[in-house]
Amino acid sequence: MGKAYDVMLKRRSIRKYLDKAVCEKDVQVMLEAAMAAPSGHNAQPWHFVVINDRATLDHLAGVHKYAKMLEGAPLCIAVCGQEEINGRRSTLWDQDCSAATQNILLAATELGLGSVWLGIYPNEAPCAYVAETLNIPDDITPFGLIVIGHPAEEKEARSQFDAGKVHYNLW
Repeated sequence: MGKAYDVMLKRRSIRKYLDKAVCEKDVQVMLEAAMAAPSGHNAQPWHFVVINDRATLDHLAGVHKYAKMLEGAPLCIAVCGQEEINGRRSTLWDQDCSAATQNILLAATELGLGSVWLGIYPNEAPCAYVAETLNIPDDITPFGLIVIGHPAEEKEARSQFDAGKVHYNLW
C-alpha cells in the first residue's frame, strides 16, 4: 500500500509528550489538512482554536476525566462547528468536523507528532466548559479537542481489521 495507508496504521493515541513546543509551520500544515477535509454541500462549518498557553491548557485538563494529558502537552486544537452559516442550517456540521479532526490526527502523525482526540460533543457539560474557557461565541459549538505534541511514548503501527464486521450487499 501507499504512504497514506501507512500513516493511517501508524496513527495512535499518544498521551505523553516531551516538553518541546510544536513549531508554527507544523500547526499551519495541520490546519491546512483540516480544511482539506470533505464537507457536506461544501459548507465548511469548522472553526479552530489553537491553544499553546500553558495556563489555558492546564485549565482545559479539567474538561473531563480523560483530559489530564493536557497538563503535559504543548498544544491543543479545539475543533468547533457552526450549525448556521449565512442563514443556512448545516445538518452535517458534526460529520464535517469529524473529517477535519481525522485529517489533523493524520497530519500530526505524518509530521512525527503525537496526538489524541478528546471527544466533547454532544455532551453538554464539557461543551459548556470549553466554550467558556475559550470564549467561544454562542453560535459556535465545541466539537472536540486534539492534544498534540512531540511524543514521549511510542506505539507500534497496527491494523484493527475485523472481517466479522464487513457485510456485502446485505447484512
